[in-house]
Amino acid sequence: MKTSFLTRRDFFSSAGQGLMGVALSDLLARDVNAFERRATHVLDRKPFDLTPKAPHFAPRAKSVIQLFMHGGPSQVDLLDPKPALDKYDGQKFPGVIDVQQPEQAGGILKSPFKFSKHGQSGIEVSDIMPHIAKHVDDLCVIRSMWTEHINHEPALWMIHTGRTIPGRPSIGSWVVYGLGSESQNLPAYVVLDDPKGLPVDGIRNWSSGWLPPQFQGTRFRATGTPVWNLNPARDVPATAQQARRELLAKMDQAHRAARPGEPELDARIASYELAARMQVSATAALDLAQETKSTQEAYGIGNDATASYGRRCLLARRLAERGVRYVQLFIDGQIWDNHSGLEGGIRGACARTDQPVAALLADLKQRGLLDETLVIWGGEFGRLPISQSKNGRDHGRQGFTIWMAGGGVKAGHVHGATDEFGYAAVENRVSVPDLHATILHLLGIHHEELTFRRNGLNERLTGVYEPRIITEILV
Repeated sequence: MKTSFLTRRDFFSSAGQGLMGVALSDLLARDVNAFERRATHVLDRKPFDLTPKAPHFAPRAKSVIQLFMHGGPSQVDLLDPKPALDKYDGQKFPGVIDVQQPEQAGGILKSPFKFSKHGQSGIEVSDIMPHIAKHVDDLCVIRSMWTEHINHEPALWMIHTGRTIPGRPSIGSWVVYGLGSESQNLPAYVVLDDPKGLPVDGIRNWSSGWLPPQFQGTRFRATGTPVWNLNPARDVPATAQQARRELLAKMDQAHRAARPGEPELDARIASYELAARMQVSATAALDLAQETKSTQEAYGIGNDATASYGRRCLLARRLAERGVRYVQLFIDGQIWDNHSGLEGGIRGACARTDQPVAALLADLKQRGLLDETLVIWGGEFGRLPISQSKNGRDHGRQGFTIWMAGGGVKAGHVHGATDEFGYAAVENRVSVPDLHATILHLLGIHHEELTFRRNGLNERLTGVYEPRIITEILV
């Protein structure tokens, strides 16, 4: 009779699909509070350590919520009013203009929307964003952004990873690599996707690139179960689950001891450990039924237009307040990419996002979280002041607008300016590396000191650029 032994592979096959509900038992009993109190300098830490790290200097923000507006929101229709577009509507643009599709380029196109001043700061905002307009005194509006590429894919790589080439770590990965997580029961970097579609290049937007896989964004699905295979099997008794964990702990320890220095193995083991802790913590964090009816209504939950994005904005707040370091929200593929149907496209995008975003700002502020949470709104580039296909706008890389709130930036402040047509940034220009260096600075990280040794080089988020921290917007 042939004797058969249970191998590690056999155990994985029999223990359940994905094994996301199985973890090392000794880590389940770990004192998480003690974990969170530990802090060592970022340069002294081990590559796969997600415990909190001491920043290089005192931070203004503890976490980031990035509201990414994929497709290129039109600055001249939303946040950067240009009366010259009304004055010269239909006329030829006076000068050279960088156009992605020159065969469809037309004359100057006025905005179909009106702008009004709001708040004590008097910042002008398009009437199509009435909810966000009520919070201008909390916003730091940067009207002088510019980027290097006019096409979506390389522009997305630039805004998310700091270079126009694929395969590099995202800014969220760099942040958690440098600072670790404030919570050992939830992922340090969470991505809240849109059921209607991911941005161009999908998961590359939150990839850890050549950083250890431990620092990649964890995608929470917008519909159904947020994390697949998280809940334990109902037909398996708790005692049996515990026995599996104990056995897996021993097998993993032996397997890892025989294969030192394998980042994928270490990251996978760490993901199992986190999954076990998430069975309780993630369920609580994602349970919006714990929120009052008035809070849900404020985010637009219950309204067909705003419900989906409203849920994600509310989840972002719940995750940030539980110690998730970087939360990234995406919205419906290329919702702002209005090559045609400009007015209808912008109306639709604002109808879905304006109220939830405003509710997030109000909620964070009311709970005392805005000062320590950096909220970022913006896309990969903007739009041109001329028409495309008569009623649209082409991509514009030379000048666009983003805004930030909380986390140590000036409130009720406008930084920089574009020319009279809104085409190019001309005053206090801000590059993407400038923005990245400033975000890191607000988190207490010096962009030149956050490095990862790769192929004999000390890689950085800001790469070979010499970025300037935007000191004018800092409190």
